[in-house]
Amino acid sequence: MDMITIIGVMLGGALGGMLRLWIGSSVSRYASGVFPWGTLTVNLTAALMMGAAFGIWQASGENPGALVWAVMAAGLLGGYSTVSTLSLQVLRLWTYHPVLAIVYLVASLGGGLAMIAGGHLGIMAAITT
Repeated sequence: MDMITIIGVMLGGALGGMLRLWIGSSVSRYASGVFPWGTLTVNLTAALMMGAAFGIWQASGENPGALVWAVMAAGLLGGYSTVSTLSLQVLRLWTYHPVLAIVYLVASLGGGLAMIAGGHLGIMAAITT
């Protein structure tokens, strides 16, 4: 891996982390209860953006290049989404609210798959029409 890719991933990760903090905190401030709405919102929008990016790449028929994909997927969206926070929140919910923990896990994983598919299919439909 060359230095440009490393720096690009670092900058993308920094931007993604700042976005995660801002959006997650903003959503959590307006949502009530113990359910981690902020993290769910961040992870689902990350999946939607990844699906849309893949759809654009696939529809264009052109390879975005290793640098672009590394900066966007590993850097920006990797810094933006957060599996470790999701895991900790599931564990904490499980302690006092096991049903909410299961709902959160299903919503995160199922919703993530739906969002990545929706982003991809939406871009493909928009481009091919």
